[in-house]
Amino acid sequence: MSMCKELFAERKTLGSGAERALEESGALLEEIRRMARFMGQIQLMEICGTHTMAIAKAGLKFLLPENIRLISGPGCPVCVTPAGAVDELLRISSIPGVIMASYGDLLRVPGSRRGDSLLRRRAQGADVRMVYSPIDALEMASKNPDRQVVFAGVGFETTAPGTAACLIEARERQAENFSVLSLMKTTEPAIRALVDAPQTRECRIDGFLCPGHVAVITGAESFAFLPEEYGLPAVVSGFEPEDLVISVYLLVKMLSEGRPALVNEYARLVRANGNPAARKAVGAVFVPCGSLWRGMGEIPGSGLAIREEFAAWDAARQYGFCPDAGEEAAGCRCGDVIRGLLAPQDCPLFGRACLPGDPVGPCMVSGEGDCAAAYRYRE
Repeated sequence: MSMCKELFAERKTLGSGAERALEESGALLEEIRRMARFMGQIQLMEICGTHTMAIAKAGLKFLLPENIRLISGPGCPVCVTPAGAVDELLRISSIPGVIMASYGDLLRVPGSRRGDSLLRRRAQGADVRMVYSPIDALEMASKNPDRQVVFAGVGFETTAPGTAACLIEARERQAENFSVLSLMKTTEPAIRALVDAPQTRECRIDGFLCPGHVAVITGAESFAFLPEEYGLPAVVSGFEPEDLVISVYLLVKMLSEGRPALVNEYARLVRANGNPAARKAVGAVFVPCGSLWRGMGEIPGSGLAIREEFAAWDAARQYGFCPDAGEEAAGCRCGDVIRGLLAPQDCPLFGRACLPGDPVGPCMVSGEGDCAAAYRYRE
């Protein structure tokens, strides 16, 4: 830990981006290599799409020893939204008088039929619009009083507070033509499902890089269950290249010493108890429920359903949202990529039939998807 503190106690202003940052981390990388020589295969999972993209951009996988493998988990909210849920969005968007609003990435995700996305439905006449926040959709409803605006909200704990605040505002305004379709999910149940799944050598997880953005809301201590219940080291990590190198170093060090713990590397922004006000708002509007995840099936308690008090603004109640397991497009292996069972390059469609301009699955669509990161930075 002392080397970590000495190297990074003072962050320097980097003049040449990720490459320079990794040069600054050279001594720490060498220490990782030294420790790894005495260890077997190590598999570390990040569960944040921003981490996935940052790791690929920095080329970190190529700088680590061969026996240390970084794998991506279900950290992209668009990617884990199953095809059956997208099919239901497509159905609702086709209802006369409905304006479907959501974030840009979700509009491009295909349902169970290849190419059938909200963007395609827009080209066919549906009123589908991109927004940057749920409040944008609420304002859209006030400007279109003769239309029903449905906001499709995806995300994890990071975006849930904003959606909760929007629903509170909609109730205060008594906005009768606005509703939210909650596709939001929570991270802890998914992590538990991954760890509790039958472990093989290929899918074994030895430690976790925990999502810094989520921890800002939930608090670093929300990941304490990993070392306490499962004996797995966990590091709440920031997103700069040096953050990632430090985090990998800390995980490898804990594994080499056989002393799993939770370390908050992102302490400059993440507190132990997170943001109580944001969590209070989420609790006032949402209640945990079972939720379908792409490639993982239904995970109990992993979704956020809108409480009865806000039923008038719950699109699931109004339009009968009932997604099924929904098969992915033929040949798509996004479900296996999300669980860390398959590298993007090992999918037979990757870079051939599945491209950023014509994606088959969501992992190539999203700006936080593992396939999009691997393609963009040619991992």
